[in-house]
Amino acid sequence: MAIAVTYHSDLKEVQSDAHLAALLDDRAQSAPFDRLAWWQGLEAHCGMTPWLAVARAGAAVAVLPLARREGRIEALTNWYSFRFRPIVTPDADTAALFAAIAGDLPRHAGRIALNGLPRADAEALAAAFRSAGWFAQSAACDNNHILHVNGRSYADYLAARPGPLRTTLKRKASKVTCTIHTRFDRQAWTDYESIYAESWKPEEGSPAFLRAFAEAEGAAGRLRLGVAHAAGEAVAAQFWTVEGGTAFIHKLAHREAAKPLSPGTSLSAALFAQVIDRDRVALVDFGTGDDGYKRDWMEEVRQRYRLDLVRPLRPANWPYLAKRTLSRLAARAQRG
Repeated sequence: MAIAVTYHSDLKEVQSDAHLAALLDDRAQSAPFDRLAWWQGLEAHCGMTPWLAVARAGAAVAVLPLARREGRIEALTNWYSFRFRPIVTPDADTAALFAAIAGDLPRHAGRIALNGLPRADAEALAAAFRSAGWFAQSAACDNNHILHVNGRSYADYLAARPGPLRTTLKRKASKVTCTIHTRFDRQAWTDYESIYAESWKPEEGSPAFLRAFAEAEGAAGRLRLGVAHAAGEAVAAQFWTVEGGTAFIHKLAHREAAKPLSPGTSLSAALFAQVIDRDRVALVDFGTGDDGYKRDWMEEVRQRYRLDLVRPLRPANWPYLAKRTLSRLAARAQRG
């Protein structure tokens, strides 16, 4: 069957396509980063310009969510995304659909950067693009900390945490009161924003995006927004969501002045108890980054990959390719 490749920069156009809209909604995709609504948020609040590459063969569809930024083409993702991946209908010939996109893209782009790919997706895309004449360089770019619950209760999970963490909880948990909101609560969100502003965290990238996402997740019943109070003041907040058997830990912060109370540790414990014993998730995903506190709560690490795709016969790419070649030769010489 012939494969048609089209491109979409108007997400309203995508939403009006019944087949595409069904593939990219929350009934088909169980992670927020894979949905049309997430990309609409990136466009509306984060200054991104979507450009979706879509390959179709009958009912089989593959979507490579790309973005145009300052003359470059890259993954449609930003600092709020845990990962990036192509979206494909079940049982489709993934290799053929990827090959069609890779074969058609040279009409529009000579260089593409895809960041945050799981290993399997990076390997599949690299193979398709190499077969279509692209130079494809894949390298690990980040780590994703996760916990497989494996049927444990929260008590069993907690018993396996490091001793210092359990000691902190025994000493400090009674000093704060934790509340978990499963629907969007304006006061709780105001508390979150106030806490974040007084935390060790860098300035929020797009508060409007995050609030819109929290409101939508609250309306869908997927929100788990935790707030810890001490002496009547909100001192720690965490923003989680739950769906498809996975709990996603999006944001967490505590007031620096409240650090001696360890309110973040107590609030994390309350949220882990919620998602393990009540939501019955199979997986907890702590996103990317190697912050030390993640190792206390998580048990496994998955790598994420960056894929640089370059058309080697385009003169504009020759300096990049020369630099890559020299870097590899230098590394080889050091090993030798």
